[in-house]
Amino acid sequence: MSEDFNAKTRRREGGSVQRLLPASRLRVFALSLVCLLGWSIPCLAGDPGRGRELFALAGGCGCHSMAEGPVGAGGRELPTPFGTFYGTNITPDAETGIGAWSDEEIIAAIRAGVLPDGSIEAPVMPYYQYAGMAEADVRDLVAYLRTLPPVRRENRPASVSLPLPRLAFRAWRLLYGPAGQAPAEAPVEAVARGRYLADHVSICGDCHTPRTRLGALDTSLYLAGASQGPDGDPVPNITSDRATGIGKWKESDVLYLLQTGFEPDMDNVQGLMAEVIDGHGGGPGYKDAPEAELRSLAKYLKTVPPVRHDVGK
Repeated sequence: MSEDFNAKTRRREGGSVQRLLPASRLRVFALSLVCLLGWSIPCLAGDPGRGRELFALAGGCGCHSMAEGPVGAGGRELPTPFGTFYGTNITPDAETGIGAWSDEEIIAAIRAGVLPDGSIEAPVMPYYQYAGMAEADVRDLVAYLRTLPPVRRENRPASVSLPLPRLAFRAWRLLYGPAGQAPAEAPVEAVARGRYLADHVSICGDCHTPRTRLGALDTSLYLAGASQGPDGDPVPNITSDRATGIGKWKESDVLYLLQTGFEPDMDNVQGLMAEVIDGHGGGPGYKDAPEAELRSLAKYLKTVPPVRHDVGK
């Protein structure tokens, strides 16, 4: 977790409040009544427009979309040393997706790894990194997920090589799961915000930090790359080391890559990095995120301490 995990920061400035027409007042009253009475209709507490930006900054939540789409409908194969998993359906379909889940149940799955039935998610879902996502941001993200077109697609069960996998997932969470409380609001200072995005929204470490034998992130090699990434290919070192990382890059070089997929030598990135930039299944990716957010991310990456770690080609 980053040092900003428990920070108290102010929220971004919002727009001016607009005067509601009588019909709008009636709709707001009706929705408020539904929430107060606890009826089963999901209540949107967040801003779906901002949620779409967060979805883009999260690389389009690509594990939940096939290359051909639809966005969020699940089915993507996720091979790991512990078995093969498949991205779940996070569209608002009531039977096969998350349409019948409450906002709190969705947030618990995202940040705590706890499903509505009380079971624990496999750590292939990086809830332990999303655990630091600010309360305001996670609610905006949920609001956006509610706007995805519902797709009826059954979730495919994982093929796990572990004995008693549900108990194993629960034990893993006890060892490596989230600790502390997420902040109410995200940091606003550029470098602190970039660190927050890198660690808890874009989760750069999920690919760029190698893992231990138990599948936990090896924090001694934070963002120093991995010889075998999630798709089996090497993942580059993005610390400020000049020999094996991005120490020779300018901040503008990092920003340009996040927006376009092109490196300073005009070679373009491939594989998973290309997907998170372009988006998955037709959804938004880094290229659709606000430039100010990507600039904060680039600014932070240039401050990451250098780690000499050659991951090969």
